[in-house]
Amino acid sequence: MAAADLQAFLSELSDWAVATGRASEPHRYGADPEQVADLWMPDGGQGPHPVVVLLHGGFWRARFDHTIMSALASDLAGRGWGCWNVEYRRVGNGGGVPETVDDVRAAIDALPDVDAPLAHDRLVIIGHSAGGHLGLCVADMPSVSAVVSLAGVCDLVAAGRERIGDGAAIELTGGTPDERPATYAAADPMGMLPSGKQVLLVHGDLDDRVPIAQSREYAKAAAAAGDVCELLELAGVDHFALIDPRSGAWAATVQRLAALAA
Repeated sequence: MAAADLQAFLSELSDWAVATGRASEPHRYGADPEQVADLWMPDGGQGPHPVVVLLHGGFWRARFDHTIMSALASDLAGRGWGCWNVEYRRVGNGGGVPETVDDVRAAIDALPDVDAPLAHDRLVIIGHSAGGHLGLCVADMPSVSAVVSLAGVCDLVAAGRERIGDGAAIELTGGTPDERPATYAAADPMGMLPSGKQVLLVHGDLDDRVPIAQSREYAKAAAAAGDVCELLELAGVDHFALIDPRSGAWAATVQRLAALAA
């Protein structure tokens, strides 16, 4: 998708979220300006509500922020989920390894302090692209019950060697896998197996941003390590359809969410 088309698409998603009439409440989980998360709550009901932690993509770069997940947050709130839409430091505003991963952990740790009827001890993380990578990195947290990776960067070393996203992994880590092996090891989901958690990988076969091989190889490695990991390959689906609540790709993902939170 060309840059102009992507911007138009993201604007459409923003307009869709506004049109739902649902609102979010911002919360701080740290002192840095980027350490914020928006809480979206379901309409009515006593709770405690199941919780999704949303992690946005954008190849860990500062030009993209958590508002691109607002449409998914609004859709999920309408389905009865509490949504914690997390911002984190990114490359260009203090992010990197370990800072970016540390922020995601801190945001999840802060959730029990929020005054809302949430089942914060059994979280489902949904991350898109770079957010999928971050979700897999923090799967070991006790409060996380499952991770959904939407077109995620599941193999950081391969991403660095193949220069996915014009060298995004190299920017995140400060070097190539050969130059910074310890840094890659600290933030590579492939090296963190078994995760011990349920994982759902969703990837379209027309993805031109993150190769579907990223999810395929992770699925193989996770199964070999003994994890419960499902790979949902979607024919004719590109990278961004996965964060469009109007799409069939999102409908296929939502069908599996209740089981993941059980």
